[in-house]
Amino acid sequence: MLSILRSVLIFPVHLCLQIINLSFWAVLIIFFGLIKLILPFALVSRPINQLLNYMLCAFGVLSVRLIRLFNRIELDVEIEGALSKTEWYLMMPNHLSWLDIILLVDFAADKIPAPKFFLKKELIWLPFVGLGAWALDMPFMQRYSREFVEKNPHLKGKDIQTTKQSCEKFRECPTTVINFVEGSRFTTQKHQNRNSPFTHLLPPKAGGIAFTLAAMGELFTGILDVTLMYPNNPNRPMLAMLAGRLNKVILRASVTPIEQEIIGDYFSDNDFRDNFQSWLNARWAYKDNQIKQLYGDK
Repeated sequence: MLSILRSVLIFPVHLCLQIINLSFWAVLIIFFGLIKLILPFALVSRPINQLLNYMLCAFGVLSVRLIRLFNRIELDVEIEGALSKTEWYLMMPNHLSWLDIILLVDFAADKIPAPKFFLKKELIWLPFVGLGAWALDMPFMQRYSREFVEKNPHLKGKDIQTTKQSCEKFRECPTTVINFVEGSRFTTQKHQNRNSPFTHLLPPKAGGIAFTLAAMGELFTGILDVTLMYPNNPNRPMLAMLAGRLNKVILRASVTPIEQEIIGDYFSDNDFRDNFQSWLNARWAYKDNQIKQLYGDK
């Protein structure tokens, strides 16, 4: 009874503080993004970009401090391989909750370059988040299906070309690109509906990650494979966190070099597509086994 009462009291206070933290940094990021738009000169944009990346990481760090304030939480983090803030990374995490994003931004803050997400073009209109992402130079993609390209052959390769152009600025500043390969957050219902061959993961969607590698592969230093778990709060960890009931987070990260064999034309080359899907499924099987071991599955 006391535990329920504590959660009821904590939830509105914690939620309000998290919203204030998000909106404060979003307004600042959008403001400096507009200055960058008005004064599109390298002398202005470069220091502003550094400031914006700092603000993004500050949002994540302060958000996690609020989480620690309201939750008796253990952060169990292990990293395999060396990380650097002066390199480029493609991060492939599993996706369980919106809380993942906060934790990954906080993880990046003192270890790797500020993270960027590939976003659907329509998300530019999402309040705070859309304009904030625009100010942070996160690429907005206009994706074309294979069927659409077949009907409009002049658009072949246009999506990759557009993304490459939008990512040219990443050459000037080390960047971490985050791609949630599963495409959506894990739920038991989605796991069943998709007939997932994995115990703790949704099937990976190869097209998005292949697209990212085709657009930016030569920039990346390595792939950063990240596994997130909320072992004591597997269902709705975001709500558990806001209510002060999140008590453990497990994060495992490993770095591997990018091989030339995984960079190619996924949408037109059938052989490459088959090989890429096999490569990604193998990585996902390894991640699933890692989660099984951490859970102690028999």
